[in-house]
Amino acid sequence: MVVFPNCKINIGLCIGSKRADGFHNLSTIFIPIPLTDALEILPANLPTGKQVIYSQSGNAIDSAEADNLCIKAYYLLQKDYPLLPAIRLHLHKTIPMGAGLGGGSADASFTLQLLNNQFQLNLSTNQLIDYSLLLGSDCPFFIINKPCFATGRGEILEELIVDLSAYKIMLINPGIHINTGWAFKQLQLSGTNQTTNNLKEVINQPIETWKHHLTNDFELPVFDLHPEIKKIKEVLYTNGAKYAAMSGSGSTMYGIFEKDSIPTIKFPENYFLKTLQLS
Repeated sequence: MVVFPNCKINIGLCIGSKRADGFHNLSTIFIPIPLTDALEILPANLPTGKQVIYSQSGNAIDSAEADNLCIKAYYLLQKDYPLLPAIRLHLHKTIPMGAGLGGGSADASFTLQLLNNQFQLNLSTNQLIDYSLLLGSDCPFFIINKPCFATGRGEILEELIVDLSAYKIMLINPGIHINTGWAFKQLQLSGTNQTTNNLKEVINQPIETWKHHLTNDFELPVFDLHPEIKKIKEVLYTNGAKYAAMSGSGSTMYGIFEKDSIPTIKFPENYFLKTLQLS
């Protein structure tokens, strides 16, 4: 069975105080976008003690299998469902990694859902959300996979109606990896984590007004360290973007354009560039 984990963007991202559990409170709006990986799971007859045969194609993943979120998702369920069959798991990676798009989180959550469906575990949505949170703060969103207002560490989700069908999104990733831990430390030093916005009210205003009210708190430190990323945002606005921002802790930038007015913008050849229809 094959599924296609999609990624997300953040529209507005306000980072608040550090919690007792070491995470930060935040508020953001998650929007799913149709850039996908591909994930296949097949039952397998494997030697005793071996539960997962993993293979991967597409973009290289620079991490050990022990750190792979898809494999972790399998063993998380297998601990509670010891009769879960052994599997062959193949991941084709298209979504840029370490880019603020949540690709790894999506792969993990889709693995949980695929295992649940394929092997009839009969887990509810709430149960899947609980399991997914053990894998990462962004993972619960991908269980719902609809526009959501997120608070807490990102796991408290309220579905929203956000109609962006009149627009397309241009994604640009310059291939710069932003360490999320570093980004949080910069917020603590700079004090930008005090930013607050009523995101749910702003998202219902005309898109042209968003740039005056919606901010991503990570942009300031990331732009200071990598001015070329800030330049992407400027180029997007110069070319007619209705709204442009960085997703997550970066380094992916996006611009939202009217779908009949997509410009041709020349970026360096090593940049990842994709234009997608929104819904």
